[in-house]
Amino acid sequence: MPHPLDLAKRLIAAPSVTPATGVVFDELDAMLRPMGFAIHRFIAGSAPDGPVENLFAIRRGPAGSRHFAFAGHVDVVPPGLGWTGDAFTPEVRGGLLYGRGAVDMKGAIAAMVAAAAEVPAEAGTMSFIITGDEEGPAVHGTRALIDLMRELGELPNLCLVGEPTSVHRLGDMVKIGRRGSLNIWLTVEGREGHVAYPHLADNPVPRLVRMLAEIDALVLDQGTDWFQPSNLEITDLKVGNPATNVIPARAKARLSIRFNDRHTGAALAERIGAIALAHGGEALPIISGEPFLTAPGAFSALVQEAVRAETGLTPELSTSGGTSDARFLRSVCPVIEFGLTNATMHKRDEAVAVADLDALTRIYARIARAALAG
Repeated sequence: MPHPLDLAKRLIAAPSVTPATGVVFDELDAMLRPMGFAIHRFIAGSAPDGPVENLFAIRRGPAGSRHFAFAGHVDVVPPGLGWTGDAFTPEVRGGLLYGRGAVDMKGAIAAMVAAAAEVPAEAGTMSFIITGDEEGPAVHGTRALIDLMRELGELPNLCLVGEPTSVHRLGDMVKIGRRGSLNIWLTVEGREGHVAYPHLADNPVPRLVRMLAEIDALVLDQGTDWFQPSNLEITDLKVGNPATNVIPARAKARLSIRFNDRHTGAALAERIGAIALAHGGEALPIISGEPFLTAPGAFSALVQEAVRAETGLTPELSTSGGTSDARFLRSVCPVIEFGLTNATMHKRDEAVAVADLDALTRIYARIARAALAG
């Protein structure tokens, strides 16, 4: 059986700053093909947010058997500065494996591959849904993979995404949903002029300020049984006026809204657009994802039991945190996220405990076997 530590080292040693292509997919291909997986690789998109490589691997079980999928990404964020060693030279020190992607999420993918080796093909159909475009715009990644899966007629019954969901120790939290994400760019047009002659100009800044005050005062909701309250944040404000004696011609701002399942991205965008229009401005919304919830039930119980069997913990079911590619996969089948502890993800000296890689492999194998058994 392949060891997850060795697999994780191979993946980390293949630099794959988003968007990822090439060697890291060669490594994953080489891991899965000898295990009987048929590999589908393709490039999607182009500059500025591509090209992106994606991989769908499937090992078909007996006719009519259930289909369980592991999903994740092999692209990583840039390493940044200040690492103790080289970010793409995996190194074990003090029981920890260091390297960019060790936690988010090459370590989890290594555990998935090692777990798949422990599940016989006779148990059912297994697949891997792997993108190189999760840390970036996520335009040409998992959504393109879903299109391929639909073309092939290979849609899973259940899917597990290996995002680092654990907080204090492996197994303390499972994600059964995520809030939606909406960004809105606001613009108010005016007319430039000399500050000494305001009647000959139209200052857009006061109108933008009044617009933002109204928007900032909104209370979207009080939360739900499974979701925290939706929140709206003003994330940028720009006039770009270098002169002290000139009334500017334009003022801009940007909003970010994380919203629960009491809203849709379109409805929120329409609401903010109406406020912008009332103040003489316009709004450009981009919906990154809608909220989803895999209601507690057989799938979440199955995951909890697998975690409890290996760690002794009963993980909390949560919808906290940011977005992930589960927001796309939820259109295919029930999806849950579970993975390593997230303390060092996106940080310098990102590291995973070697013991956690072993434990996660065992948990993933239990989940896969139980999911295929139905």
